[in-house]
Amino acid sequence: QVHLVESGGGLVQAGGSLRLSCAASGSTFRMNVIGWYRQAPGQQRELVAAISGSMPMYVDSVKGRFTISRDSAKNTAYLQMNSLKPEDTAVYYCNVGCYGCPANSFRSWGQGTQVTVSS
Repeated sequence: QVHLVESGGGLVQAGGSLRLSCAASGSTFRMNVIGWYRQAPGQQRELVAAISGSMPMYVDSVKGRFTISRDSAKNTAYLQMNSLKPEDTAVYYCNVGCYGCPANSFRSWGQGTQVTVSS
């Protein structure tokens, strides 16, 4: 079992940047595969980015703006978000162990971190 804690969210103006963190404890070997997800109000939780080994993937809406990375020594993953848009407003979550999998693949989640982008 892995315990995940997301942090780094906040309120930012459009065009701004944030870096989210995902700290893991427990079964951290699953950190080799990490995904970031988001859920906007009234919307389903969706995959944003994932990384397996050194291979990242991004959904089209964030390509060129978001970068996923991790520090294995710290059991922490990151999502650098640049050129933020109001439509990026959502609660952001991370999860581990399934590369590029839809959100309903997971049974448990952390508390998430709120990102709000004002226009």
